[in-house]
Amino acid sequence: MVSFSLSNTLIGYSDSDFAGCKLDRNSTSGTCHLLGSSLISWHSKKYACVALSIAEAEYIAVGSCCAQILWLKQQLADFGLQISKVPLMCDNTSAINLTKNQIQHSRTKHIEIRHHFIRDHVQNGKCEVKFVDTKLQLADIFIKPLPKERFFFLRNELGILHLNNLS
Repeated sequence: MVSFSLSNTLIGYSDSDFAGCKLDRNSTSGTCHLLGSSLISWHSKKYACVALSIAEAEYIAVGSCCAQILWLKQQLADFGLQISKVPLMCDNTSAINLTKNQIQHSRTKHIEIRHHFIRDHVQNGKCEVKFVDTKLQLADIFIKPLPKERFFFLRNELGILHLNNLS
């Protein structure tokens, strides 16, 4: 087995656009995953139900990102690449605190149990949810319309080239 010496070889970004849909007020979550500096996976999904808070929407998005990270770790392990604790970047401190708190509070009792599996994976050290400044949140590009400058910045950070750049 080959083992990466860098802890940040695989990294995930997670974000949510709370109540972003103007028709039904549902939120949209977006995640992306980089192996080194290469984008290897991304996901964008509109929720089927209305989230009651920004923290809940972000927490659900973090859980979705964690599930993808676990799948990617297994795929890499099948190729003989072992990756330990994977950083998962989130720009919402309330959602980050929910992943670390093993106690069910009245403020979280409305969140479906299936979304709390991330707590186990954080506690077991499979992933670590970290804060990232909103300006550096790469998953933004997958969930909401952005100003031209911001879009180009995120596109470049993700290593996505414009077709005109290939000539």
